[in-house]
Amino acid sequence: MSTDQPPITLYRLQACPYCERVVRKLQEYDLDYQSRFVEPMHSDRNVVKRISGKRSVPAIVDENTGVTMSESGNIVDYLDKTYGGAA
Repeated sequence: MSTDQPPITLYRLQACPYCERVVRKLQEYDLDYQSRFVEPMHSDRNVVKRISGKRSVPAIVDENTGVTMSESGNIVDYLDKTYGGAA
């Protein structure tokens, strides 16, 4: 069953500087992604907990590689290594 959804999903908050850091990196590599805005209340972020095991954002799911992760620094490093073309 194929859908037209982008392979990368970013779980994020509005006006979150850590989330924006990941957005800038996705745009830098011209990656197609979808944003899912999550609940502002940390305790209400059950959708994020289900996918990443944590309630923190940003969190990313990359269907291209099967990777799910959170923490902006880790995500930016992952995007650099996976899509940046640098060794």
